[in-house]
Amino acid sequence: MALSFAVGSSCFVVAPFPGYAELVGPGATAVTFFAGSLAFTCGGALQVWLSSRERRSPGAGRAAWWAAVVQFAGTLFFNATTFRAMHTALSDPEYDRLVWRPDALGSICFLVSGVIAYRASARRGWLPVRGQAGWWAPAVNLLGCILFGISAIAGYVVPSEGSLLDLAAANWTTAAGAACFLVCALATFRPSGVANERGSGSSTSGDPGFLARP
Repeated sequence: MALSFAVGSSCFVVAPFPGYAELVGPGATAVTFFAGSLAFTCGGALQVWLSSRERRSPGAGRAAWWAAVVQFAGTLFFNATTFRAMHTALSDPEYDRLVWRPDALGSICFLVSGVIAYRASARRGWLPVRGQAGWWAPAVNLLGCILFGISAIAGYVVPSEGSLLDLAAANWTTAAGAACFLVCALATFRPSGVANERGSGSSTSGDPGFLARP
């Protein structure tokens, strides 16, 4: 699951950079976005499956399941939009603009999932409680969801005929949000990482949302 999220995040970190599009072309850029969305969906499906065992548990267990389900729905929206963008880029050789940015529905799902995860995490007021393994992950994950939402807004604000440079706001917020998700996913590979914490009574979080305890 963590590997799927890490691969998907890496695709979304790399693909928005104008230099990458100039290097490989709009078609390959669109394929990178679509491949990343599929990796996200794979990780999201595994997350829903793992968290389903505690979906009726009060507190963190139920929150983990809801966060995973809402997040998984968001990945399906991204599948649809990235596929359309890939089809456009591959079917029109003259297409030379940024072909995808987080859409509204997918970004809303990610944001709701991130809020659920953060609310269920150990906090003191609005701030996370430090000390336990992965205490920072819910906040970083939520920041990534917010950045994806900003990217979606930027995609509607900028002119539809804008160049890659005109769409810089959508580009860098997409990459920055994906970088937040990547950091959370990579943290789970550490022996003391987010997904390996047990017995503390606190919820765990990952990319982009909860990582259910295995």
